[in-house]
Amino acid sequence: MSVVGWGQIGLLALLIGVLVKPLGGYLARVYAGERTVLKPILGPIETALYRLAGLDASVEQKWPEYAVALLVFNAVGTVALYLLLRIQGLLPLNPQQLSALSPDLAFDTALSFVTNTSWQSYSGEVTLSYLAQMVGIAVQSFLSAATGMAVAMALIRGFARRSASTIGNFWIDLTRGTLYVLLPICVAAAVFFVAQGVPQTLAQYIEAKTITGGTQLIALGPVATQEAIKLLSGDGGGFFNVNSAHPFENPTPLTNLVEMVLILSLGAALTNTFGRMVGNEKQGWALLATMTILFGLGVAGLYAC
Repeated sequence: MSVVGWGQIGLLALLIGVLVKPLGGYLARVYAGERTVLKPILGPIETALYRLAGLDASVEQKWPEYAVALLVFNAVGTVALYLLLRIQGLLPLNPQQLSALSPDLAFDTALSFVTNTSWQSYSGEVTLSYLAQMVGIAVQSFLSAATGMAVAMALIRGFARRSASTIGNFWIDLTRGTLYVLLPICVAAAVFFVAQGVPQTLAQYIEAKTITGGTQLIALGPVATQEAIKLLSGDGGGFFNVNSAHPFENPTPLTNLVEMVLILSLGAALTNTFGRMVGNEKQGWALLATMTILFGLGVAGLYAC
């Protein structure tokens, strides 16, 4: 991965500062169900999903209902990912014929990705099939990020409404966060990564001859799509063992900068969303300033070491 210098950190700070207000406002409108630039395109899909699930977007939940829905959804996700990892050797999209994960590793991986902590005690390129990476890890990266944003919205509504008995609807928040925020950004980011040289293929690994006459197995896969949500969600879970230090995940200085923007953008923008939803944007800027100071002190400490 490219070395991050003070110039790149300054440019990163500038880009995040520029993004905070428009992205924060966009998030506030999305979760309020207001019209956005993507509403004409994605609105019919949103409506169809609600109809399919039997949901009424106007019906909100009290906090116990919201919490139960969140916990049940993520418990089901944990079980589903665990089972997928345990039987991956029997499933398609496994060109390297990788075997199933052990029970303890499958459980650890499933639980950590569902909870957005994403501890990786495995090397992705020699452990997980393409199906497990795409349907398992990438999907849970989307859902854990959407769950985290839903919790943020519920918390903000709790501050903003004070005496109200409801805090939104978990299923509506989950859908809107995924459909209007995570998917559009990740599609754009994945296309950009492919243009920069990040692999996006279902072909099997390549065996190459080295200059010394030996052979080397070069791992490939649907990397770009997973890289986008890995970074935007803050979930981790790189396709390769060394994550973004791998040249296939992060091939150029430009991808390095974009990846850092993706990591920080939603967290920074949510401070502005908070300010808008409580009716005082200054509170959002105060939160962002506090986060920036703490981040700056951390970076300075790392450089000092």
